[in-house]
Amino acid sequence: MRRSGLCVGCGACGAVAPDSYGQLAPLSEADVAAICPFSPQAPDEDELSARRFPQAPRRDASIGRFEAAYVGHVAEDDFRSRGSSGGLASWFAAELLRLGLVDGVAHVAPRPTPPLFGYRISRTVEQVKAGAKSRYHPVALGPALQEIRQTPGRYALVGVPCFIKALHLLRRRDPLLRARVAFTLGLFCGHMKSAHFGESLAWQIGVPPADLTAIDYRAKDARRPANWYRVRAEDVEGRTREGDWMHLAGGDWGAGSFQNPACDFCDDVVAETADVSFGDAWVEPYASDGRGTNVVVIRAPGLHALVQAALAQGRLRLDEVDADFVARTQAAGLRQRREGLAYRLALYGRRGPVSPRKRVCPSTRLPLRRKLIYRARRRIARDSARVYGLARKLGALRIYLLWARGSYALYEALVYERGWLGAVVARLASIRRPRE
Repeated sequence: MRRSGLCVGCGACGAVAPDSYGQLAPLSEADVAAICPFSPQAPDEDELSARRFPQAPRRDASIGRFEAAYVGHVAEDDFRSRGSSGGLASWFAAELLRLGLVDGVAHVAPRPTPPLFGYRISRTVEQVKAGAKSRYHPVALGPALQEIRQTPGRYALVGVPCFIKALHLLRRRDPLLRARVAFTLGLFCGHMKSAHFGESLAWQIGVPPADLTAIDYRAKDARRPANWYRVRAEDVEGRTREGDWMHLAGGDWGAGSFQNPACDFCDDVVAETADVSFGDAWVEPYASDGRGTNVVVIRAPGLHALVQAALAQGRLRLDEVDADFVARTQAAGLRQRREGLAYRLALYGRRGPVSPRKRVCPSTRLPLRRKLIYRARRRIARDSARVYGLARKLGALRIYLLWARGSYALYEALVYERGWLGAVVARLASIRRPRE
């Protein structure tokens, strides 16, 4: 899977280590066909969710099977203020601990020594809260799974879609994990970043890679719209620097800078195999609310009952929504994983010895502008890693910034139809194709 470019570095198959591009990759080429979330021999998300949630009353092509969906935030304690969004992911994890439904929660939290983030098991509500917020950084499941195997108890695990899928595939072969992992909490995902993504943002605001000791990818300010991301980095002297993503090279998420190559072949945005999953409500009026708002999709009946009880007690502020609303909040990600995936499968489907088996059919029937956008994203994902790697090696940030200036300008011209290039592409895209 590593040679095919389909390894996301989840670590479910065994030990992983950083490669030269800041991604995690397996240390060995073991037989991972039954465990890897990108393996064409493994069941897909539809198959897994059908086995896990056979009684789910609703089913949607974009978000899978589900019991109910909501938009809103936590109304109690400081969950909302401490989280990147509405605080619901941390609240769910803490509630499972409070009710005694689990003995520990496996989730990603900051580390005092490199790497900056990693999985850990939290056994108190305060420990869960300390791990709140988004971590756009490569991590591996291995340490958490090892502790779960070694320490009896019931556990919840928080992860992005491919990690949750990998865990379910692993549980099919591992009776101990099957017995001990009681709940899975999924996080909506645009794509995985390499460690160099955070480094590049920090370096641009004055904290070089060698001095970086901590990073907050989404420093929260209730006075600013939630989608105005702001990064905060800390150096070895304890000094902090801040900067808006929108003013930094690579800060446009959709461009795909430092993206893991495997993410080009993923078709799950909302963690369809998780018991419950959480994302940001990227539609108005929620996107402008700097306090943060979640959209949540519930698939396990027991967790739906938990939410209904908390709503009755006034501990949560949620409005029920339908699948179309959830899909609108993730419109860009779903377009990338449906329309974009179909185009990438048609162009780059075979990955060496592996052909991805996805729920999307290959297709090139797209407007010219959309084709160019997907090609530009793919090139940025690849070249950002290479050029930044050179800049890092030489200690010369300007090399990366010089490349970024041209590459991102081209991308923005295509996406936002800016400048003469954007006008030309928009004109060509508007020309009707002859009927076939």
